Amino acid sequence: MPPRKIIIDTDPGQDDAVAILLALASPEDLEVLGITAVAGNVPLDLTQKNARKICELAGKTDVPVYVGCDRPLGRDLVTAEHVHGQTGLDGPDLPDPAMPLQDQHAVDFIIDTLRTEAPGTVTLCPLGPLTNIATAFEKAPDIAQRVQQIVLMGGAYFEVGNITPTAEFNIYVDPQAADIVFKSGVDIVVMPLDVTHKALVTKPRNDAFRALGTPCGVAVAQMTDFFERFDKEKYGSAAAPLHDPCVTAYLIRPDIFSGRKVNVVVETQSELTMGMTVTDWWGVTDRPPNALFIGDLDADAFFALLTTRLARL
Repeated sequence: MPPRKIIIDTDPGQDDAVAILLALASPEDLEVLGITAVAGNVPLDLTQKNARKICELAGKTDVPVYVGCDRPLGRDLVTAEHVHGQTGLDGPDLPDPAMPLQDQHAVDFIIDTLRTEAPGTVTLCPLGPLTNIATAFEKAPDIAQRVQQIVLMGGAYFEVGNITPTAEFNIYVDPQAADIVFKSGVDIVVMPLDVTHKALVTKPRNDAFRALGTPCGVAVAQMTDFFERFDKEKYGSAAAPLHDPCVTAYLIRPDIFSGRKVNVVVETQSELTMGMTVTDWWGVTDRPPNALFIGDLDADAFFALLTTRLARL
């Protein structure tokens, strides 16, 4: 099988960085057509810079990086420096990137790529707010039917919210964009908090990253060292969840994940529950399923894959 063609839409973010590194380390499985930056964990000027830092850390400066939307659709931007630090990539000391940004806007790149590549051959991999994807769908409605699949990190059901009592961060930042995407008719796979909170970076797992002895392995260990201080205090767990790499790992090893086809509706009206992914897990409505909601993973297999692949960089 040829490698799967993907566009990574991202707001790095330490866990975004690990997800990107896993993709770049897996050329037999994934062909990264481009990386599109969006505002989210930190503002756009930092997310685009961080995306290029990650490419340079991986030695993959030929991967094009595009600048996308700097604010949500109709709402003020909410960021997460309290989790990721002021740069979004606090932890390792990575140099400013030398590789250039592409001139084309990220939304136009997404549209042009989906129109140019054969229908059903490009998968979109959003790791942050869905602003770029929704904007592309609104600007060019014809492209939705050309998307092979969307595999995204966002939302929650049993775990509920991590930025408000009812909402996960990526969906909360731009619920209107998420609503557009979930109503698009595209085949969607969701990595919610319910599964990402089972991908815990325990000390032995982080030690394995550091033991690789490479700049990439050490940087990943430093990233997870940094953001775990927040998550361990918040959740009272022994380790921090590694959210976004679940997207990349699913593309490579879907067999280590399990979930259920359900209907998901995004709350866009009530400020009390804004951004909630209202998930019909038990099939109590007549709304048809529109997403595969992942609920479990083999964490040992996940971290074995991640460590093995990072060793290549």
